[in-house]
Amino acid sequence: MPQEKKQIILNCEELETRSALLINGHLEDYQIERKGDDIVAGSIYLGKIVRIEPGLEACFVDIGAEKNAFMHFRDMLPASYDILDNIKKIGEERERVKETDASPKKKKHIISILSEKFRNLVTGGDRAKRLKEMEERIHTGKITIEDIPRVFPAGSELLVQVTKGPIGTKGARVTTNITIPGRYLVLLPYSKHIGLSSRIEDRKERDRLRKILLGLKLPDGMGLICRTVGEHRKAVFFQRDLEMLLELWSKVDNALLKPKAPALVYAEPDLLERTVRDLLTDDIDEIVVDDKDKYDFLVEALKKFVGNDFNTQITRHKRAESVFDRYKVTPQVAEIYNRIVNLPGGGYLCIDETEALVAIDINTGKSKAGKAQRELILNTNLEAAKEIARQIRLRNIGGQIVIDFIDMANSADREQVNRTMNKLADLDRARTKILPISKFGLMEMTRQRESESVQDSLFDPCPYCGGSGHVKSAISMSVEIQRRLLEILKQRTKSKKAATVRVILNPAVLARLKNDDAKILYEMESKYGRDLEFRADPAIHVEEFRLIDPKTGELL
Repeated sequence: MPQEKKQIILNCEELETRSALLINGHLEDYQIERKGDDIVAGSIYLGKIVRIEPGLEACFVDIGAEKNAFMHFRDMLPASYDILDNIKKIGEERERVKETDASPKKKKHIISILSEKFRNLVTGGDRAKRLKEMEERIHTGKITIEDIPRVFPAGSELLVQVTKGPIGTKGARVTTNITIPGRYLVLLPYSKHIGLSSRIEDRKERDRLRKILLGLKLPDGMGLICRTVGEHRKAVFFQRDLEMLLELWSKVDNALLKPKAPALVYAEPDLLERTVRDLLTDDIDEIVVDDKDKYDFLVEALKKFVGNDFNTQITRHKRAESVFDRYKVTPQVAEIYNRIVNLPGGGYLCIDETEALVAIDINTGKSKAGKAQRELILNTNLEAAKEIARQIRLRNIGGQIVIDFIDMANSADREQVNRTMNKLADLDRARTKILPISKFGLMEMTRQRESESVQDSLFDPCPYCGGSGHVKSAISMSVEIQRRLLEILKQRTKSKKAATVRVILNPAVLARLKNDDAKILYEMESKYGRDLEFRADPAIHVEEFRLIDPKTGELL
């Protein structure tokens, strides 16, 4: 089998940056970032709780965005544990500093302790009583969701990280459980957990990596997770990555010395740096970029993140032709926006995004993949599974997804499709959960959603149909116009007002009235002794019309 050629193609423009991962020229990953995309998943803010909703078991946090961020009480529990524990430590440390007249540097260090950054968490006249109660809970058992409103009253300032950017009419989703991803490691500033990516399966390799992580010098109270890309890497790579992460976290510390909520304290890197951090593996043959400054940045970024470990070639695209056109990415990106996706064997997918869920239907179409019906259906479903996994990555589809596979009577066939979908989902960087195909032939799955889908981020709802994809037919509009005309003509007959009524409408609807419905309009004029005039206006919406008195210009 010939070796796969993997390329990352980067198109950098003034308003937009695009990244495409190609495997043998086939688009497998697509990301887009635009100027003005301020609230990015991964960024860290000092926020202020503005409203608590006990019924929702959630609160709303002002992070300086147009809409307040949403945070469920579940996303605050581990942080509550650490915060209250550290509040006590700060009190004890302050007393020692007072007694020993510590240096300004020592005082500055104390101020930077975690709890100090949450300086208004426990406030009010009964502060001592509530603090004592919470400390007792720490020693006797876990803090529960019911305790959160007292631990974090409205007005509390706390450090939060965006887990999901604003989508539609909803604000960002945030958590107090902060993580900082690097190239090989993820730093856990407020947790002592040491873990490994579940995708690293070899037991010996897991043992080796765990020893390396335990051997790294970490500040007290911090933890680490080894990312998948760290598999088979030497200890020196982890040490270098940790140093960069601690340096980064130090900047967060410094930003919080004199904080004023709401404030951004750590911005997630831009698309170029995330591409190197998250997509670059040792099997990437080439990175192609069309901007000189970005090319220079990538050369330095590779030295910073991977040193001489990889043989990845960085190429600067200098041709007048667009880099996406040169590598045939443009036509593949265009297919992302299509509702219909064709399968190699002749079948096709129908992908419909709604606010509640994404529905994917599979049809055999003109498929001739198998000699027998069972083989035909199984092959089409397997092709569909592979393409669905690709499409949800390319389109950045998240949330609830329901797949209507072609009915399979044989349980072994259903199980094969289930295994295929799970295997493909394991390759996705976003977390997914898949349920087996139900007795109705439906597969339900959820996919982690950090930002809007490509469709939602690039398109506005149609001004004609409002996003429904439908407008009223010409016959429907003819019925509405006749109904309104009949009402006006009856009124004018009683009041003996001017005879003529002018109708301004879309040309497509006028064609219907002049042809199919001409007899009805003629009979209407004869019955009420009134003249009807019709004027076509191409600028008017197909669902709109105006009735006017031609003498006065008055709308009727």
